[in-house]
Amino acid sequence: MCGIFGYFGSKEALPFLIEGLKKLEYRGYDSAGVATLNNGRLFITKCVGKIAELEKELSARPIGGKAGIAHTRWATHGQPSDENSHPHSDCSGKIALVHNGIIENYLPLRRRLAEEGHKFKSTTDTEVLAHLIEKEFTKKGETLALEDAVKGALEQVEGSYALAVVYENQPDKIVCARKASPLVIGVQEGETFISSDIPALLKYTSQIIYLNDSEVATITEDGVKIETLKGKPVKNKITLVSWDPESAEKGGYTHFMLKEIHEQPKAIRDTIAGRIKVDESFIHFDELNFSVEEAKKINRVVFTACGTSWHAGLVGEYLIEQFVKIPAEVEYAAEFRYRHPIVDENTLVIAITQSGETADTLGAVWEAKAQGAKVISICNVIGSSIARESHGVIYTYAGPEIGVASTKAFTTQLTVIYLFALYLAKKRGTLSKMEAQKMISDLIALPDKIECLLLKENEVEAIAQRFYKSTNALFLGRGKGFPIALEGALKLKEISYIHAEGYPAAEMKHGPIALIDKNMPVIILALAGRRYDKIMGNIEEVKARGGMVIAVAAEGDQMITEKADAIISIPHTTEALSPILAVIPLQLLAYYIAVKRGCHVDQPRNLAKSVTVE
Repeated sequence: MCGIFGYFGSKEALPFLIEGLKKLEYRGYDSAGVATLNNGRLFITKCVGKIAELEKELSARPIGGKAGIAHTRWATHGQPSDENSHPHSDCSGKIALVHNGIIENYLPLRRRLAEEGHKFKSTTDTEVLAHLIEKEFTKKGETLALEDAVKGALEQVEGSYALAVVYENQPDKIVCARKASPLVIGVQEGETFISSDIPALLKYTSQIIYLNDSEVATITEDGVKIETLKGKPVKNKITLVSWDPESAEKGGYTHFMLKEIHEQPKAIRDTIAGRIKVDESFIHFDELNFSVEEAKKINRVVFTACGTSWHAGLVGEYLIEQFVKIPAEVEYAAEFRYRHPIVDENTLVIAITQSGETADTLGAVWEAKAQGAKVISICNVIGSSIARESHGVIYTYAGPEIGVASTKAFTTQLTVIYLFALYLAKKRGTLSKMEAQKMISDLIALPDKIECLLLKENEVEAIAQRFYKSTNALFLGRGKGFPIALEGALKLKEISYIHAEGYPAAEMKHGPIALIDKNMPVIILALAGRRYDKIMGNIEEVKARGGMVIAVAAEGDQMITEKADAIISIPHTTEALSPILAVIPLQLLAYYIAVKRGCHVDQPRNLAKSVTVE
């Protein structure tokens, strides 16, 4: 979940390193540091705090060099401190490395190294890597290439890593490697860049090399050489990414989150584009690799994901059972991968992930494949680990999402799930051509309705003004509104730090109703459908106990007007698509409440964008 950036070229590295870290700060922001090689010497500067603190340090003691590595941290092992900040070095101070991931066997390695005389300065797991590399040189001599020393060290570790290493005695190279943690290399004439994520590279190049697990890349003035840990050469495959640099900038918005909320109509249009023909009720996925025969033999669907993506899977459960008429369920990836799941060749496992690098979801994919299941993924990043590990993939086209709290990635996931449910239903014959045409037409109309909904932003901000001092909130929904209640609660607690919980509305009577009083806002998804009357009963129960009701309901709903304390109206759409419309005002509500509470919206405390540790 940390951010890694590196530069090797003919220009001063430091400006590139700082700019790269700023682009990656959403991945971690409790400490930061850089290491550069200059005239055959290694220089390290690091400190606790955000990148602005590092800039102050560097302005007081500038460092030069045309090769360097940098890091912004989200702490796993060792609290945020100067000592625990990256880069970490060995006893000699000649090796420096930055690392994302967790070395699971670091304690026995650390004990063994300490017994051999190695001195540790931090309490991190990462520092053992620097000492292991140092030990390789001690054993084999200075003629050993840095990349071979790195390979020897990595053969001894268990866990996940993305790392970049420099060595004072071999100043003409940077070595990087990965396993179960993202790392990409950007190339252009005379310059090479290393990054944890593509957006940090967009300003400099669109030519990307994806490192695979257990691969080691050596970057020199001659270019990039990649080998496996066993020394087998790997041919570089350069991928052109279509994201433009401006898409990773704020574009005049106060925060990335607000910009990304407003980008949802375009993101959904881009996700739909080229995949449907209404008149033929035709749905096509280029990357899916899924035959009619495979579709017909599937007797069960299992969604697996984490966080917001898990909520998307919950909506998918309803849609698969409604359209395809086969059982569907949703599993937390961290639980699925470890509990001996019962899946087989007739089970379709759908992994949902924004980044394509989520460690638990990647583990769930491996487990499902090991059990013989067909695995497809829904992902926003082309060439990511989970996309490559899956039998097939459906990409969302949300573009880069920088805000830690997911918005457009979620609604494009819901869009893809809706399309895939129709696609599978068509292949299995559970949906007629006329029904499919109507559902596709409804989806095409959705971005315009979202644009109309966003015009009511001021109304949501006014509601936020009334409730931003609350300390607790309850979100209730039925049917497809229940996952949206969970997502609304998650957004509010992620960025405003208000304690919020989402519940099936029927469960309110089984405990949460005890919490309701005049100080507890209750946000109720009063979506049209066969459960509407039941939701109205829940509103009555809340009002009878003095609770404050904020209702999300269809435009023109007069019954809600008479009962709720505040109303957020959404355009009319079908029940199956209502979750996409309903979540957007909840995103805005969380955003404006967080802003009014003075919270750091794009970088909420203790969170990072891509969770690449278990």
